[in-house]
Amino acid sequence: MTTRLTRWGHSCVRLERDGGNLVIDPGTFSDLDAALSGAPAVLVTHEHVDHLDVPRVAEAVGQGLEVWGPQAALDALVAAGAPQDRLHAVRDGDTVSVGPFEVVVLGEWHALIHPDVPRVANVAYLVDGVLHPGDALVDPAGYAVDVLLTPLAAPWLKLAEVVDWVRAVRPARIAVIHDAQLSDAGRGLSRTLLGRLGGAGDPVDLADGESLDV
Repeated sequence: MTTRLTRWGHSCVRLERDGGNLVIDPGTFSDLDAALSGAPAVLVTHEHVDHLDVPRVAEAVGQGLEVWGPQAALDALVAAGAPQDRLHAVRDGDTVSVGPFEVVVLGEWHALIHPDVPRVANVAYLVDGVLHPGDALVDPAGYAVDVLLTPLAAPWLKLAEVVDWVRAVRPARIAVIHDAQLSDAGRGLSRTLLGRLGGAGDPVDLADGESLDV
């Protein structure tokens, strides 16, 4: 069984297997024309715009797309006109079937940005050995992780914390996400340090539209 993972910018990835596919975190920094083309299902980690383009996804829900995510993210889609019967709330500990995929839902809260910034619900998704954390360094709770989608930069993130997270999760591979705010030089420096210190080899750095097999 091989799952094809394709990155479509920032934190947006698409998984394809056995004729089925799903998209995780189609946000405003990503190529949504390519990511959502023909996709029947979306998983959303949380409501922030770089992970969920509310108008675009709400429009797609009206055309038949189904979405799984925290209730607050679904509420934003409903407010934008998405029909509720295609929206499915998930929380930590849930396991749901989405087409050919079994999805394990992990985590509860977005990482702290600053004490003055209210935290929002954030869940991670483990699908076919791929862990997408959203905006939190989520503990996979003993699950084996083949590909850890690893944030490189964010207002809530310190690279030393990412290194320790990779060491704790012990994935077979890491692939870069959440890097839209970095220059090319900054991305290169962060990737080099993560590869040198994380213990999971050199990070896989996928350009938009590039894929790897899981």
